[in-house]
This record gives sequence, structure tokens and C-alpha cells, in this order.
Amino acid sequence: MRRPTSIAPPKGKLGILTPGMGAVSTTFMAGVELVRKGGALPVGSLTQLATIRLGKRTERRSPLIREFLPLEKLDNLVFGGWDIFPDTAYEAARKASVLEPHHLEQVKGLLSSMRPMKAAFDQAYVKKLEGRHVKKAKTKFDLAEEIKDDIQQFKKRSGAQRLVMVWCGSTEVFLTPHEVYADPAKFEKAMKANHPAIAPSMLYAWAAITSGVPFANGAPNLTVDIPALQELAREHNVPICGKDFKTGQTLLKTILAPGFKARMLGLNGWFSTNILGNRDGEVLDDPGSFKTKEESKLGVLEYILQAQLYPQLYGKMYHKVRINYYPPRGDNKEGWDNIDIFGWLGYPMQIKVDFLCRDSILAAPIVLDLVLFLDLAQRAGLRGIQEWLSFYFKSPMCAPQLYPEHDLFIQLMKLKNTLRWMMGEDLITHLGNEYYD
Repeated sequence: MRRPTSIAPPKGKLGILTPGMGAVSTTFMAGVELVRKGGALPVGSLTQLATIRLGKRTERRSPLIREFLPLEKLDNLVFGGWDIFPDTAYEAARKASVLEPHHLEQVKGLLSSMRPMKAAFDQAYVKKLEGRHVKKAKTKFDLAEEIKDDIQQFKKRSGAQRLVMVWCGSTEVFLTPHEVYADPAKFEKAMKANHPAIAPSMLYAWAAITSGVPFANGAPNLTVDIPALQELAREHNVPICGKDFKTGQTLLKTILAPGFKARMLGLNGWFSTNILGNRDGEVLDDPGSFKTKEESKLGVLEYILQAQLYPQLYGKMYHKVRINYYPPRGDNKEGWDNIDIFGWLGYPMQIKVDFLCRDSILAAPIVLDLVLFLDLAQRAGLRGIQEWLSFYFKSPMCAPQLYPEHDLFIQLMKLKNTLRWMMGEDLITHLGNEYYD
């Protein structure tokens, strides 16, 4: 990958389109508006709050990332999206019950003006939901063409010069690689034949990519993690990334597991269970959708701990993940972990973690960062899989010949080094130096 000779400046408005206008997307939109009004701090967002060290530590150059890079300003963001329910963004946010009423009232004007476009939906892929605000078409290809038309109509209506699409919809049923994913021609033929391997999220991704719109996959769905869409992304000069926002329990795993390996502490087992009551929890109550999420969450420890290199420490590790739908909890997810480690001479120890988190509060700043970084990547001429954005995902995409990096701290170094590389600055080669910004 060649370093950009120049990065086009951000001109005009940047439109953000979200398939799914539920808890995550409305919390993101409301949060951006509150920050723009000066009524809140964008906690959790690297693009808004983090610094980046340049040069040697003795030089004491650590600008804010948003001042170092030509990122789009929050004032120039406009929003739109699709949903299977016709509620305005304000109504959806009230039902999600993530934000307090005093916050929602401050952004009521913006959210009330936003009505979702009809969604491309098929209950066969999300069995626990019934769509009432959905598109009707003869083929999946026709649905994808309708989404492309929606994209163009939104661009005209909003006055946006550039767009980014972020999947904030529900987790689809588990899909395995299929021959119709092999190349764009086979994929398009399969859409026209209504092939069951083509899920709704793939229609949005195809529509975005062939419209020249960067795409991020916030769910564990296969979506853009297939050869056909990756080839199209390269052909259309579109950056893509995914998959599955790294928020609660998995975020903690990618923080703790690297520490265990760094100290050469052994691991016998890691049992994780979650309870949540939002729409995501309802969807994951279906075994097919849970399988998709389970695969995303299970890979983290295996890749970080590298049992093939340390069989005495991690070769017999037992890893179990459970998700339970519990309506009273709403969006306030609880992730409970029992971790059985062992130390010197094999003596056992235990760690208990109970993370009472707020799922959409943790996801919203991820959406913001991905939007701004993907827009930057496109203006810098980058295309295809953006592995440097692995920092934000449970199951990060990478080139076929590579394995995904899950260690949060290595991911952070790669992200910041990519930003330095874009701007012609020296790279940081020592991981610890990231924490002296």
C-alpha cells in the first residue's frame, strides 16, 4: 500500500447512513448533536479526545488526533438510515431507553425530523423480529437497486458531498462461505436468483460499495467478509472494515488476555455469560443469530494467547460464551466472567469480572470514529479492507493470507502508526511508547 501523496480536504457535508435506526444509531446521532451543542463530552472517541505522539518523546509533540489529521468536523455531519419500524429517530430513542429524558429533549428537534427509509428485510435471517416498514421487490438484486436509489436520494435531500455507511442493524443467522461469494459476477447472479446465501446486510454493502460509499460492518454478520464484495471495494476505490463492534465483555478480554500472556500466566478456562434486554438481546435469543455472535466472540482468546506457541500455558484452555435475553435489563448489559488462571509451579488462581455496561453508550463513539476514519481513508485514496481499524471490532477483517490481530494494544499501535504514515511522520516501533502521548 502506497503512502498518500496528498489527502483531499473535507469539503461540504458528510452524510452518515445507518441500516438500523435503533439503540446504537440513535444514541450515536443524539450524542453527536449534544456534543455540537456543547452539552456533552464525546467520551470514548479517539478522533475527538485522543492525542498522538509524533517524533521522539523528548520533542514533546502530542497533538490531538482531530488537529493532526484533516478529519471532518462534527458540525458538518448529517444523518439518515433504514429501519424495519417506521418510528422517527426520536421515537426509536425513547423506546430504546438508553438516554435520559433531559438529554433526549435537547435533541428532539433533530431526531424528530428523521424518519427511516423502508428496510430490505427478510425474517429468515433475523427470526425474532417482524418487519412492518420493509421494501417489496421481485428479487434481492431489485432490493439492492432500491437501496442504491435511496442512497442517491438521501445525498440530494441532505446536501451531503460524501457518504459513509455503517451497519447498525441486528445480528443475522450464521452463514458459512459459499461459492456464490467467489466473485462479483457470481454474487450478482445469486442476487437475481434470490439465493439464500445472500443476506440483507450484503445487499446494503453491495449498494454502498457500487455507489462509491465506504462501508463498516458493526455486527458479526458475514456481510463484506467475502471475496466478491472485497473485490468490488477495490474496483470502486472504497474502504471497508468490520466486523462486530467491540464494546463490553470482549473489550475487557482484549485488555486482560494480553496482560496474562505478557506475564506468562497460564489459563485453564474462561467462562463468559451476558444478560441484556434490548432488541439485540431479543434477536440473539434465536440460536441461529446467537451462533453468528458466538463465533465472533470465541475467536478473541485463541488468537491473542497463541496456544500453538505456548501449549503448556494455553493448550488446554476451555472457553465458553453464553448470551441470555433478559428484558428488564434493557440496554444495560451485564457481562460476567469467571477466569481460571494458574501461576508459578502451576498453582491455581481465579479472577471474577462483572461488567455492568451500557451497550449503546460504548458503541456510539465507535460509530463516530469509524465514520470519520473511513471518510479520511477514502480521501487519502485507500481502498479495500482497512485492517488498521481492527481496534474497533470483535472479529476484525484482514487479508486472506493473514490472521486477525485481537490484542487491543497492538491494534492501537497499528491504528496510530497508520495515521502517522498517512501524514508522513515517523512510525513508533515500541508498543509502550503509545502510552506517553
